[in-house]
Amino acid sequence: MSHTASRRSVLRLLGGATAVALAATAGGPAPARAAVRRAAANPRVERLLTRLTLDEKISLLHGAPDPESLGQAGYVPGVPRLGIPPLRLADGPAGVRVARRATALPAPVLLAAAFDPDLARRYGRVIGREGRALGQDVLLSPMVNLIRTPYAGRNFETFSEDPLLSADLVAAQIRGIQEEGLIATVKHFAMNNQEKDRESVDVRVDEQTLNEVELRGFEAAVGAGARAAMGAYNKVNGTYACENAELLTGVLRDRWGFQGWVMTDWYAAHSTVASLTAGLDMEMPNGKYFGTALRNAVRGGGVPEEYVDRSVRRILGAMDDFGLLDGSAPPRPRRDPAAGAAVALEVAKAGATLLRNEDGTLPLTGPAARGIAVIGPTGSLPFVSGGGSAHVVPDHADSPLHAIRSRAGKGARVTYALGEDLFGKPLPKGALSAGLAPEAQRVGAGRTWTYDGTLTVGDDDEWTFVIHYSGKRPTVLLDGTELFPVAAGLAERFAGGLVSTAPDGLEVRRATLGLTAGAHRVEITAQGGAAGQTFRLRYATGATRAQDVAEAARAAAAAHSAVLFAYEDATENQDRTTLALPGHQTRLVEAVTAANPRTTVVLNTSSSTAMPWLERTAAVLQMYYPGQEGAAATAAVLFGDCDPGGRLTQTFPADDDSHPVAGEPLRYPGVDGVQEYSEGVHAGHRWYDAQGVRPLFPFGHGLSYTSFAHEDLAVERTGDGLEVTFTVRNTGRRDGVDVPQVYVGPSPDLRIERPVRILGGYRRLALAAGQSRRITVRVDGRTLSSWDPQRHGWVLGTGRRTVWVGPSSRDLRLRTTVTV
Repeated sequence: MSHTASRRSVLRLLGGATAVALAATAGGPAPARAAVRRAAANPRVERLLTRLTLDEKISLLHGAPDPESLGQAGYVPGVPRLGIPPLRLADGPAGVRVARRATALPAPVLLAAAFDPDLARRYGRVIGREGRALGQDVLLSPMVNLIRTPYAGRNFETFSEDPLLSADLVAAQIRGIQEEGLIATVKHFAMNNQEKDRESVDVRVDEQTLNEVELRGFEAAVGAGARAAMGAYNKVNGTYACENAELLTGVLRDRWGFQGWVMTDWYAAHSTVASLTAGLDMEMPNGKYFGTALRNAVRGGGVPEEYVDRSVRRILGAMDDFGLLDGSAPPRPRRDPAAGAAVALEVAKAGATLLRNEDGTLPLTGPAARGIAVIGPTGSLPFVSGGGSAHVVPDHADSPLHAIRSRAGKGARVTYALGEDLFGKPLPKGALSAGLAPEAQRVGAGRTWTYDGTLTVGDDDEWTFVIHYSGKRPTVLLDGTELFPVAAGLAERFAGGLVSTAPDGLEVRRATLGLTAGAHRVEITAQGGAAGQTFRLRYATGATRAQDVAEAARAAAAAHSAVLFAYEDATENQDRTTLALPGHQTRLVEAVTAANPRTTVVLNTSSSTAMPWLERTAAVLQMYYPGQEGAAATAAVLFGDCDPGGRLTQTFPADDDSHPVAGEPLRYPGVDGVQEYSEGVHAGHRWYDAQGVRPLFPFGHGLSYTSFAHEDLAVERTGDGLEVTFTVRNTGRRDGVDVPQVYVGPSPDLRIERPVRILGGYRRLALAAGQSRRITVRVDGRTLSSWDPQRHGWVLGTGRRTVWVGPSSRDLRLRTTVTV
């Protein structure tokens, strides 16, 4: 689809002032019919409603098996006799997740680190085009829930701890997705800020906090034209989100004017009548409540058929706006892997965040670039994405080791040491009694293979057993206890990302426990299934880990520079339990930095990380989950081919005891099924300011290879907002990227709880060495307003307010006041 046509397409979806405003920012007029589309009934949809039977209507309100599955997450059958096509719904926070290769983009948290809504829009367009090219109609993304707790397992799938930044980015990404003709689904509405007990926890939140903190991103998504929303698993103030009339009708539709449909998260429905009447439209992935039960409720008089019609009308209306009912949708495009890869590389470089850089350690130049020891398991493996619904099968993916060797070029000496063994070593010869192949055990199709023997352990030690397998996971009992039990429900489906798959593609699971010296009984049962099975049993112990660490330290000592890749493998349905690096990586970092003080640590982690080893390092580069082009992007930043342009969109706490939900189980993960959002409007960086807690790294932090000055601050009132103008000057010798941020203090006139300061705006800009630019950042009226729970609405914060400008929430170099 051409850019002009795609812009026309998205503007067609928006009505009234929203369409006009978007048209103005896009540089063209809204179509004349856009302003009246929402106000008038859709004749095509109304004609279809009169012809649809009750059973056909209900079939559009729930998921079903796809007879021609493309490997997507969900399917809703159409009504062929009336020309209503089916809908295919694919996961896609970082690329389209189907049973085919797709562009694996960097994780949204890395995209967000660029502080660049235009880049977010282009990111969305890559996913939008690919979704349509891969046969999909609806994208189950983007996720806009705030990063509230650093432990949340899906922090890498969302954007930020800050409401304004999240709102800007989700709006831009939705516009990009839908410009390409793919329906975007904003999720998870609302308060889904953790994975722990997500299907049952009751999040208690006051009205002001709900509106000022979590809901701002969802409101922005509606303003950007999102035509689908996904209800969350959790309860909000005592009621499941998917049957919460206050949210689904009172806020989403009555207040914001949402015209699309609301679906459940997978298996998140809990009722028929209560959900439908509250405003839920579609149950996924099946019809437990919105199938036969709904038909019986209508026929029995338990629910008027108008409620069914209302939901069908919303779904068909969105489909018609995308040309799916009259055949006017553009033909499905071909994939453009080269264009997708280019955006993936650009995003990974733009979001690369340099946290520490002592004595100009980076970029690597001269001797530092010619003698490098690459260390860590993820240094030799492509770390593309997190696990769960965010996992994408990439077109290709390189390893950082290969990228560094290629960039260092001939004459450079680049060595490698494992440091920590993720996949285990073959069991020692003679440790296991006969009967298990040392490399791989193969079980024929339809056959069952069993083993009953002993494992002899020489010394007391911590053992990690690792099983690699295809097909159904073998049962492995050690002294009668199952080592690799099958997890319940979605936990098994979302078991992990990188370290859950061996380099040859076999699935991987691990179990760690202490073993005493002596003989231990081992029982294994493997089912060949229809295609047969391959599996192998591996191990690691404290002794083997010590050997790996010692080898890494020797490699670091022998090189001029060391680049240590550290990882954390996050996934849906599972929260972290600590901010520390998993496994024995802390010991590895300490040993390598002791052997070579010129060590750079590259973090492929999902969220904030505790760094007790920070002062030992020369540099720390945060790359999150960088997508299929992550290795090339990492090498480009390490060698200075580009400036690290990322800034933190979440505060990094100093330790597990120094963040907004620390020490209070009622805040996280909750007590007796209840979780209190008791920090209120002081979310994220606002909490650190309110409590006077010093973080490890503040919100907005990120270093450059050059230096910048901010000067000559001036603030003017414009309408209900502010124009903040200042000069940014590159004071260094290199070209670089700066992201100055504007913060605004509280209104003295409002008698409600207010943060010490809020993010009011920001600007990403690239400046050549010595270049300066006068820029203006607009702070809009909504940002200057607070939600008054007495008036149940927004109130402008008047009076004398302080305005700061600086490179992070804790480095505010310019300050003035203005009367609002």
